[in-house]
Amino acid sequence: MTTKQEYREIPVEEYVVENEPFYVSTSDEIEVFEAAYRQRVPVLLKGPTGTGKTRFVEYMSWKLGQNMSKPSKTKGEKASAVHLPLVTVACHEDLTASDLVGRYLLDSNGTRWIDGPLTRAVKAGGICYLDEVVEARKDTTVIIHPLTDHRRTLTIDKLGEVIEASDGFLLVVSYNPGYQNAMKDLKHSTRQRFVALEFDFPDEERETQIIAHESGVDENNAELLARLGSKIRNLREHGLEEGASTRVLIYAGRLIKEGISARRACQVGVTWGITDDPQIQRSIDEVVTSIFP
Repeated sequence: MTTKQEYREIPVEEYVVENEPFYVSTSDEIEVFEAAYRQRVPVLLKGPTGTGKTRFVEYMSWKLGQNMSKPSKTKGEKASAVHLPLVTVACHEDLTASDLVGRYLLDSNGTRWIDGPLTRAVKAGGICYLDEVVEARKDTTVIIHPLTDHRRTLTIDKLGEVIEASDGFLLVVSYNPGYQNAMKDLKHSTRQRFVALEFDFPDEERETQIIAHESGVDENNAELLARLGSKIRNLREHGLEEGASTRVLIYAGRLIKEGISARRACQVGVTWGITDDPQIQRSIDEVVTSIFP
């Protein structure tokens, strides 16, 4: 089915990851993702918040682009790398199918169609990353089904169109299993359309490397912050709902770099950021004191 509808195309360069994102692998996730991309198998990323899922997708978008090459126009000229577009959508409970696919809008010239982020990724042949996909409405996730099997198509009912995904297109989704409940979980019919990669917090050595690089704090404080994160995560067995993410440890490191005392930086960057429970806050403060005397 086709129409003569005019599209307002948004340049895919807006979504290109041009510079290499810093990413430290913890297993064989890079190799698995590359294999999935070559076979165009959709990927599901699972893990707690702050474990690097989004950074991983950004890194893979950059890396896959480096592995692809644009043929040279002149003899003897080296082939140049191809940028692989990355379209990221932060899902929420009010996200509709129209938000992903597109909609008609009114302006001074009348009615025109605006492609949604999913449609742009399908046409451009890039990666579409649906972050926290379980937060989206159930009817929203249904529209991605034809993109996750042999059809690789996107149906736009309002235009009466079925679009075939460009060759480079790949759908990637993520969610945090710790937040799921009976009302917010992936249906089996959706889950089994993906290969799944599980993410967890890195070991202390890798987390030290990440904190030092991302915050700019010295190696010693980065090591102590990584140790702090590890000990706080053990408190999850004692009432803490969510452990300290690598992200909040990086924030604390940035404050330390700016001259804030380590204890105060950990209090505002970690303790108060992850819980409001006074008793658990006191427990975390005691851990902080034991590491930063």
